[in-house]
Amino acid sequence: MELIVGLGNPGREYEASRHNIGFLVVSHLARTHGIPLTERKYKSRWGRGKIGGSPVILAKPHTYMNLSGEAVKLLLASFSLTSRHLTVVHDDLDLPFGRIKIKEKGGNGGHKGIQSIMNAIGGGDFLRIKVGIGRPPERLDPADYVLQPFDQAEKRSLGEVIALSREALELLLKAGLQTAMNLYNRTGT
Repeated sequence: MELIVGLGNPGREYEASRHNIGFLVVSHLARTHGIPLTERKYKSRWGRGKIGGSPVILAKPHTYMNLSGEAVKLLLASFSLTSRHLTVVHDDLDLPFGRIKIKEKGGNGGHKGIQSIMNAIGGGDFLRIKVGIGRPPERLDPADYVLQPFDQAEKRSLGEVIALSREALELLLKAGLQTAMNLYNRTGT
């Protein structure tokens, strides 16, 4: 069983924000594979199903970004999973908009949702699908930038970015980490 968690903030005011790309990807993955995210427990909306024969739990924490670790810890404990079964999908300021990077483990990269998860589960030994949102324009605080909606140019290609992220997750489940990293971590992807 794999736990795939998309990070974001609950509430209508955040639905279309850059910080919610993890929610958008997990929602798309759920729709594509017929996994309803109707369970409301463990401080999350989640659902259980299969992707390419692999059993998965897809989840969107409803704790707000900076407290994501509370939900992830509950989900892992409730399903008797370890961090080795965890993949987190989240936005990344340091990647250009639309670029995907798969990372095996590491630090928080300045992401407060990732830091919350690391604090809650005792380290950074989990997979991440980082979805690039690009750097903010000069003079704009990154904390404000991530909460803004995507601009018009980004909105035009957002569907492709979400689909690419979904494909990266599907390949990760089907062919494993190394194959997925070899394909999606190349420059220009």
